[in-house]
Amino acid sequence: MTNIILMESTIVLMELVEVKEGKTRFLVPVLDEKQNFPPASAPVFFNKRMEINRDTTILVLKCLDAQTYLDAMSATGSRGVRVSNECGIHATVNDKSPDAIPLLEYNKETYAPDIEVTNCDANVIMHERRFDAVDIDPFGSPAPFLNAAAGCAKKYLFITATDTAPLCGSHLKAGMRRYFARPLNNEYHSETGLRILLGYAVREIVKYDRGVEPLFSFAREHFVRLYLKLSYGAGKADKTMENIGFIHQCPKCPFRTEEAGLVPKTHICPECGARMTAAGPMWLGPVSSRETIESMQEKIKDSELGTEKKIEKLLDTCKNELSTPTFYDYHVLSKFWGVSPVAIETVIQRLKDAGYKASRVHYAGTGLKTDAPLKEIRKVLT
Repeated sequence: MTNIILMESTIVLMELVEVKEGKTRFLVPVLDEKQNFPPASAPVFFNKRMEINRDTTILVLKCLDAQTYLDAMSATGSRGVRVSNECGIHATVNDKSPDAIPLLEYNKETYAPDIEVTNCDANVIMHERRFDAVDIDPFGSPAPFLNAAAGCAKKYLFITATDTAPLCGSHLKAGMRRYFARPLNNEYHSETGLRILLGYAVREIVKYDRGVEPLFSFAREHFVRLYLKLSYGAGKADKTMENIGFIHQCPKCPFRTEEAGLVPKTHICPECGARMTAAGPMWLGPVSSRETIESMQEKIKDSELGTEKKIEKLLDTCKNELSTPTFYDYHVLSKFWGVSPVAIETVIQRLKDAGYKASRVHYAGTGLKTDAPLKEIRKVLT
């Protein structure tokens, strides 16, 4: 259908369509699928490929005790409308663009009368008000909003980043500018990117004497998503800082090691003698809570999520994923050693049989996490 939305001095013409996600319906702009990036083709942004991001938000919130929720950059209001309807939480949907407000108001009146609509710069509303859960999902980097969000969130902070190229090292200088950390563009760059984002968020939060516990974090396609629990006290902040450090990667062989702290030392590879390259500072600890994942698994069947099967697979993998801060791509290892690899499940089982921990990873289908040394991994690859 086509709607003409009147504004103060202009007429914005948008073709709108009703969509259903989870148990909720709402209006979004019709996108021009011929464009290179269809979500940017409409006056108000909506990315249907981010449904799994919104679905996990609903699932996580069902496991928490939040009473108020802010979607700081709401656009169509889809996330806040769903939070209100499916979680029973008072949601505030905010957007600084005047073009977004008529659609937000329409979605409020038609689908979720209990939500609050505000027209404000995200940093301003986050400095002026506080909410139990704060969600920042910008177009690109969340870095400019994390300082305000760190003070605005009473209990929980949710973060999306879509600037995966800077986070993962493809755009090295941009990543260093935005996150004040050095990424590495290698086979485990997706995990490095997630941990650099998490490390940066932690550094923004602990300066207010607040601790951070990752509840659920994942990287998928073009985005990284973090769900964090915040606590109060300098001691909690100090404990959180113990998880900040660096990864040292050999540039000539697969060896890598980790080092906690704020200042990296020089490391020489024990396998080949090369000087190792440091990446970080980043988060070295667990990126998800097993308890949270199990709670999400319990609630998923009754949630009617459109991406249920994808989330079930994601949760199962994340639940069993080791918390080591890097993973191996076993195809890369096989190529390096000149061997023909067996199936990854066979590799994992052989490592377990040898007394080591091993798991798959959600970052990549050929990813392998283990506490086994390289020589033991080499033994089981053939």
